[in-house]
Amino acid sequence: MRLQKFLSRAGIASRRGSERLICEGRVRVDGHVVTRLGTRVDPERSAVEVDGRRVRLVGVRWVALHKPPGVLCTRRDPEGRRTVFDLLPRRTGGGLFHVGRLDYMSEGLVLLTNEGELAHRLLHPSSETPRRYEVALEEPVPPDLPRRLRAGVMLEDGVAAADRARLLPREEKAERRLLVELHEGRNREIRRMMEALGVRILRLRRISFGPIELGSLAAGEHRLLTEEEIERLREIVSRPGSSESGAT
Repeated sequence: MRLQKFLSRAGIASRRGSERLICEGRVRVDGHVVTRLGTRVDPERSAVEVDGRRVRLVGVRWVALHKPPGVLCTRRDPEGRRTVFDLLPRRTGGGLFHVGRLDYMSEGLVLLTNEGELAHRLLHPSSETPRRYEVALEEPVPPDLPRRLRAGVMLEDGVAAADRARLLPREEKAERRLLVELHEGRNREIRRMMEALGVRILRLRRISFGPIELGSLAAGEHRLLTEEEIERLREIVSRPGSSESGAT
């Protein structure tokens, strides 16, 4: 197994992050510093260390978490605010990292895993992993808002466009709600698109990431993904058109 893949599978970092650790001279194999990418190791016999600490493969884990608003997608916060890892039991959250982010006031589905390589490939633009969001909007809402989102909105980092967008039927005395699907995952993308269009967001909730649905998971709760769900995530990065499909 390639060393960077071993480190990713062990939950140390994503594949790219593992490559940086190797290039920085922070990884030893059988007592020797290794800086060459592509170095192969035997997962059963090789003694791999990062910053002097022994690294061993652990079982693959994927967790679905319903992040409430006012919680950060980070391991630690210097200001002491709650993070997604504070919502998990220590035995569950140890060795995991979040797959992408939701901003501080957004809520909904966050995936966490110790399988760095698959996480990296799901986030790569070539995988086109869809994310779906339900957005509550303040009136007035332009009736052509979905069309304008699909057509594309100019942001400071380029044009952003929704893959799908539609207004939900209005319920009596309820806020106007919008369903939006994106695959890019840029920082605060939906909020910036709405701001550019002069529409104010009341609440933003991610309801799915790829084939994984938030479903009835209550705010602050989590569950382990099933083997079938993990396999469906693998199918996304193995389909034709993904530039990293088949990477080793």
